Amino acid sequence: MSMSKRVVIAGGSGFLGTSLADHLAGRGWEVTILSRRAPRRPGRATFVPWDARSPGGWTACLDGAAGLVNLVGRTVDCVKTPGHCDEILRSRVEATRVLGVACRTVAAPPPVWVQMSTAHIYGDPPTAWCDEESPFGYGLAPTVGRAWEEAFAAAILPAQRGVVLRTSFVIGRDRGAGRGALGKLAPLARLGLGGTVGSGRQGISWIHELDMNRLFERGLEDASMRGAYVASAPRPVSNREFMRELRRAVPWPKLPLALPAFAWMVRIAAPLVLRTDPEIALYGRYVTSRRLEEEGFRFEHPTLPAALAACFAR
Repeated sequence: MSMSKRVVIAGGSGFLGTSLADHLAGRGWEVTILSRRAPRRPGRATFVPWDARSPGGWTACLDGAAGLVNLVGRTVDCVKTPGHCDEILRSRVEATRVLGVACRTVAAPPPVWVQMSTAHIYGDPPTAWCDEESPFGYGLAPTVGRAWEEAFAAAILPAQRGVVLRTSFVIGRDRGAGRGALGKLAPLARLGLGGTVGSGRQGISWIHELDMNRLFERGLEDASMRGAYVASAPRPVSNREFMRELRRAVPWPKLPLALPAFAWMVRIAAPLVLRTDPEIALYGRYVTSRRLEEEGFRFEHPTLPAALAACFAR
């Protein structure tokens, strides 16, 4: 690794980016965040503006950096209008492509590039458990995931070590940029609306932010880590179990209720009230990482109750 131990996080102004920036800074890294807008809570990171589409003065921050992490992508937590679907795809592909162009214009490009992808690339199989060797699924998210990873494969330099992390729901503490997947679920649980969603059988694959950050750090530092990994805790659960554990973990005050959300209710309320896609709640997947298990990675939060307790700890 480069002696500078300087890392560039592209798309680092949201929940995951600021969490990773704090983690790496605490581990001795010098962190630069590339983003369209400055993080609300920048911490110890340096902010460099960019448009995520075209080269510019920002490319200089890559020169001599020890690593690059790419998190760029429009949120999928939205109503899936044609315009939003287009932005979800283009934001990921265009940012990845321009990072590849930038790496080719600097004298000393980062020797390692850690690329975020999505565990939703495996689709929404009702009962199948998926790992790195499973076939990709069908629909918008798998299509976007494939295009994202193909753009990365075309952008990365032959001399760079590449790591792809197919990420599941990231849960964590509120840090001024939200708390990942819990941002909307926790308030609902407090209001007594934290019951089973739809059938309750759909898989919820999750990972605590600390373990997600440790995987990014491992990707940057471990020279043996290459290729695609599922970034998810080893024990995914059904929606029914996830919501039950969430109700237990949410601190008081909260209503002693657990009203279920039937599928027809979610299809009406999600776009109108929560401004999101009902399929995010009604469908899911069970994913685990065979590669991380074989390589001996140990999760700090392998079980959901302990992970949620850490999220809500004072």
